[in-house]
Amino acid sequence: MSNAHIIGLGRSGIAAARLLKREGYSVTISDRDSSPTLQQQQHSLAAEGIKVELSHSFVPTTSCQLIIVSPGVPWDAPALIRARELGIETIGEFELAWRHLQSQPWVGITGTNGKTTTTALIAAIFQTAGFYAPACGNIGYAACELLLGKKLPDWVIAEISSYQIESSPSIAPKIGVWTTFTPDHLSRHKTLENYYNIKADLLKKSEFQVFNGDDPYLRQKGLESWAKGYWTSVKGKDELLGDPVRGTYIEDGWAIALGEQILPVTSLKMVGSHNQQNLLMAVAAARLAGIEKDAIAIAIANFPGVPHRLEQIRTWAGIDFINDSKATNYDAAEVGLAAVVAPAILIAGGEAKEGDDLGWIKTIQAKAAAVLLIGNAAEAFAKRLEQVNYNNWEIVETMERAVSRAAELAKNYSAKVVLLSPACASFDQYQNFEQRGDDFRQLCLDLP
Repeated sequence: MSNAHIIGLGRSGIAAARLLKREGYSVTISDRDSSPTLQQQQHSLAAEGIKVELSHSFVPTTSCQLIIVSPGVPWDAPALIRARELGIETIGEFELAWRHLQSQPWVGITGTNGKTTTTALIAAIFQTAGFYAPACGNIGYAACELLLGKKLPDWVIAEISSYQIESSPSIAPKIGVWTTFTPDHLSRHKTLENYYNIKADLLKKSEFQVFNGDDPYLRQKGLESWAKGYWTSVKGKDELLGDPVRGTYIEDGWAIALGEQILPVTSLKMVGSHNQQNLLMAVAAARLAGIEKDAIAIAIANFPGVPHRLEQIRTWAGIDFINDSKATNYDAAEVGLAAVVAPAILIAGGEAKEGDDLGWIKTIQAKAAAVLLIGNAAEAFAKRLEQVNYNNWEIVETMERAVSRAAELAKNYSAKVVLLSPACASFDQYQNFEQRGDDFRQLCLDLP
């Protein structure tokens, strides 16, 4: 019997373990943590014949034939480098899923920001058209979970991060979509060029390539790098890269795709020009898949939005409380703040990332009546705001204090919006951005 070792007891790791167990492998999962939740999972997986080692740092040995890496594990971690030196096959969970699902057509969505909304829009359109087309990756299912049900998908709609591309060398989607490109994850990928090349690898292997032509970096690369790309632009036909007949753009308030009028852009209830960009990419992908425009129009009109991305939680005393917990970098937070009505009370902070904060800071100066700072980044953010003579900030440390103080300040400043848009990762105070957003949601709903 072959031995497989899975690093990381998350959703993707568990799905990979169950798939490999079904394939006849002897499976072990390891995780460096040992929280009560993981201990419960350890117990239930043991009943399935899957061994779980907690508080464990993996050391490769030749008794192992296959290693599956969860997305959060750096591809250049010493243990993985050593495993490859020993000739042990080392792949990501997405690669494992692809090997079993490559007979099905995939839509692979990547990019720095906009992936989740675009993925959700595409999945909604395909499902409205009658396909079994589940979203997987950072939303919906882990990729390997799609193999554990009774029925295989008609289409796989996959949000694929740079981490997942890096560990999945053979994924080749039918349709590849690239939403945006700005500096992110540089502590892991080291250089912007390396980060770009990882994402470009997915698009190069895609039969059809859809690009956001309003993204400055992708636009700069343009037709020279991506001659066969299908480009989109919210700015109209004249701003479109390439042949307008292959493009998707807005004209007189309508989304035009591949030469055909599809739907009014006001059908999408989500605010912001960035969401119109996401809409155009989703429409382009749907038309390339042969989906009729009526199904696209119905799907978009009924689309409820994405949890944790400019998600309206409630209106309290005339103030809209909006959850943008998924804004884990400066660019996403800038887009989130730019999309809401000013003046706003902004809640920001967490575990800071490298990146250029200038656009975000300028948007704060223009739109935020006050900024409430939480988490590890609070003091550094306070100093940064003082440098630009923005002094209306407070360090409140916790989400609980942030929500109650934001409610007070919103009344004082006649602010229409309280926005959680952290510009940071969540790992200093939460397991993930979803847990952070859920905490914010509950605190907002509990306001007296």
